[in-house]
Amino acid sequence: MKGKFIAFEGCEGAGKSTQMRLLSEWLTLRGIPHILTREPGGGAISEAIRKIILDGKNSEMTDECEALLYAAARVQHLADTVQPALARGETVLCDRYIFSSFAYQGYGRGLSLDFLKAINAYAIENYMPDVTLFLDIPSSRAFARKHGADPNDRMEQAGEAFHKRVYDGYKALLAAYPDRMFAIDCAGTKFETSARIVEFLQSRGYFG
Repeated sequence: MKGKFIAFEGCEGAGKSTQMRLLSEWLTLRGIPHILTREPGGGAISEAIRKIILDGKNSEMTDECEALLYAAARVQHLADTVQPALARGETVLCDRYIFSSFAYQGYGRGLSLDFLKAINAYAIENYMPDVTLFLDIPSSRAFARKHGADPNDRMEQAGEAFHKRVYDGYKALLAAYPDRMFAIDCAGTKFETSARIVEFLQSRGYFG
């Protein structure tokens, strides 16, 4: 039986890792097999590509190179981690996926969405998530939560205007993909947000 593929999206500091951990704890208590993974990453080769992308020293990287590296890491991640877990019938909880490329490299960097769809065709055609959860909190508030940008993270150091475009891009994607991407209100505590996520997933027929 093929497992479920759930992607988490949001601005830097939105709380994706925290919400994935809380959902993982909820699934574990109910004996539901699952894995946690992330993009870029989720395997030795993809993690190596992640270091290149995020290294603050790589300031001369072109936007096109950045997008292609993300796409390459994604294909390897699918082969190493996502596809095997789904084949085993496990639920995959993934920190970022295809909509991150659209939001960051598309709306943030200004690259064509057609270009991004073309270089991510394998992922789009074969491994779209069953559901994508967007943790809806503006980039300015998200950065305040994490006490500012990481000085060693090239993406976090892209500037306030860039991250505002990314957030606006996510909102546009919500409107463009209403059957695939869903906003989760992050107002309140992390536990209240977690409860909203569980309630939403159960309302969609996941996990009983």
